[in-house]
Formats: sequence, C-alpha cells, structure tokens
Amino acid sequence: MAQATIAIFASGTGTNANAIIDFFNYNPTIEVGLIVTNKPDAGVIKVAEKWKVEYAIIAKSDLEDEDLVSVVLEEHGIDFIVLAGWLLLIPKFLVRMFKDRMLNIHPALLPKFGGKGMYGHHVHLAVKAAGETESGITIHKVSEAYDEGAVVAQHKAFLLPGDSAEEIEQKVRALELKYYPLEIKKFIDKNFK
Repeated sequence: MAQATIAIFASGTGTNANAIIDFFNYNPTIEVGLIVTNKPDAGVIKVAEKWKVEYAIIAKSDLEDEDLVSVVLEEHGIDFIVLAGWLLLIPKFLVRMFKDRMLNIHPALLPKFGGKGMYGHHVHLAVKAAGETESGITIHKVSEAYDEGAVVAQHKAFLLPGDSAEEIEQKVRALELKYYPLEIKKFIDKNFK
C-alpha cells in the first residue's frame, strides 16, 4: 500500500489531533503531514510543534480562496483530510476536491444533535436537556452541509440520569480519543490503494 498523508483541520486545543498523531506516529503507511487551523492562537499549534508536524494558519476569510487552500494541501501531498474540532463549514470546492476522503467527528449520535451551532459543550447541554440515556460519537464523511455526510461509524456511551453536561462531555471525549484514530485508519485502509 502506498503512503497516505493526512491533514488535520482543528480550531481548538488539539486533544483529538494529539491522539491521532500519536496513533499514526509509527505507522508505516499513514502519516499526519499537516495541521491546518483557522486561529493563530489555537492550542493545536502547540500540538503540531510538539510532534514536529508542519502547520498552516488559514484564516476564515482565506478559506474560500481555492488557489491558496489547494496550494497548501498540494505542497504537503495531502490525500485525506480529518476534521478534529474544526468549527467552520468546509467550502464546497474542498468537499468536492476531497470527495470520500474527508472525515469529521461529531460529539453526539447523529442525526440527533447535529447541524449549525451544535458543537462542543452546546451538544452536551442539549443532550442533557433532552434527557437522553445515551450519547456518543459519530464519524462521518464531510458533505456540503453541517453533519449531514454519510455515517462511517458510531460509538455509544450510556448516560446516567444524574450526569451533568460536563460528565457527558467526559464520557464522549473518552470515546473520541479511543476510537477516532482507529476509525480513520480503517477508513484509509479501505479507501486508499
């Protein structure tokens, strides 16, 4: 199998990015070649520096610049894009360019609790308010609308009636760190020849 190179798109602290890089650190066929963030002060930059992975800051205003984004990804030989706490809608040209080669993780069991504005703590508050008995993660292909791409995998966490939104978040985060790297590997192994 040829070498597959991943770009991780992240807007936040980089907890998932760290887990993904760690997982693929000694993988002979898959590597993380780039981290893209839209925030110059994002914690994920420290993750990139720690692992000596190159990073690019692409501001929200530049994200629609097809030439700029394409050049950055081509320079790093990117085959797959993985969203890990990326909060902006992916431009249509990029969805088309990486059709079936871009994954996102959502901190709930889609189709419930998805869509615009449903990210991070907002999701866990909504799950708590709805009195759900389970939550979890959904790994899905990226489409042109928030959280509507084909589901690749889901993993569940059972919730107790007394769980706070913070406790729900902890349970979901544990699933993210455990399963996202594994599902990325399975997806790439199946779709990259």
